[in-house]
Amino acid sequence: MIKLEKKHIKIFSIFIAVVFIGSCVAIGVSQMGSTGVASAASSAVGKIDYRQAMAQSPDLQAANDQMQQAVEDAKKDFEEKSAGMSDQEKQDYYQQTQSRLQQKQQDLIEPIQKKIEEQVKAVAEAKGLSVVLDSNAVVYGGQDITQDVIRKLSK
Repeated sequence: MIKLEKKHIKIFSIFIAVVFIGSCVAIGVSQMGSTGVASAASSAVGKIDYRQAMAQSPDLQAANDQMQQAVEDAKKDFEEKSAGMSDQEKQDYYQQTQSRLQQKQQDLIEPIQKKIEEQVKAVAEAKGLSVVLDSNAVVYGGQDITQDVIRKLSK
């Protein structure tokens, strides 16, 4: 059977967070330019709880609903097509189905991520922030823009 349980969602959420943090670090490194530490010390840094912004995105529920429907459809399809298959064929078909579902999930989440990133950029520019990091990567300081981004997403 095909199951997209909390475990899969958690793994995917962690993957999203890692990609976002990596992107933020790359932006931060590129912003440092030739002046290095001096420019980093004088720049404004923001932080965002990316998981909270993602969870409160109005588009996430629609994506979750579509994903649940895709999982149900995949279960039915698997049950129908695997009835006469050997165990190895079932396992191979199961792997193919899982791959399709993972791609579907990525296709549904990617536009939401882009929308959040656009809103993060807009809020950061409005507040004069040159770097925004995921709040999980920040030990101390930084201006929290999570609620500002969530408000912009809700509009």
